[in-house]
Amino acid sequence: MRPLERAQTRRTFVATSLAGGIAFATSSPPAHSQDRSHPMETTIRPGSDIATQINIFVVEPENQQKLVELLADGTKGFFSKQPGWISTNVLSSTDRRRVLIYSQWRSAKDIEAFRQNPSMGPYVQGIAAIAKFEAFLCDVAYVQHA
Repeated sequence: MRPLERAQTRRTFVATSLAGGIAFATSSPPAHSQDRSHPMETTIRPGSDIATQINIFVVEPENQQKLVELLADGTKGFFSKQPGWISTNVLSSTDRRRVLIYSQWRSAKDIEAFRQNPSMGPYVQGIAAIAKFEAFLCDVAYVQHA
C-alpha cells in the first residue's frame, strides 16, 4: 500500500479502514425519496454529482446497539425529511466497537444546511454522550463490480 498522501487523506482513511478488515453488517431499512413515492437505493460511483458524507463512531461494545437505534431513529424522523437527502446506510462492526454512516445528499450545500439546523444540537449531544465520532465529505474515487 502506498504511503498516505496529504490530498487524499479522507479518501485513503475510509478506504484503509474498510479494506483493513473491519467487517460491517448493514442495519438500516431501505431509503425512500423525500416525497415517499418510491424507494431509493444508495448508488456508489465515481464522478457523480452526489455529495457523500461518512461518519465514523467509536463506541463501547455495550452501547453499539443503542447508537445504531439512535442513528436509525434520527434517519427516519429527521435526516430523511431534509432537503437534498438521498440515502443513509448505518453499518455496525462485528467487534461492536464501531458504527459507520454512509450518507448521500444532492449537494454539499444540503449537508451544510442540515448540519446548521438547530434540531441537530440535542441530537448530536445524545450521540456524543456514548460515542466519539468524526464526520467528513468524500469523493468516490474508485468502484469495481463483479
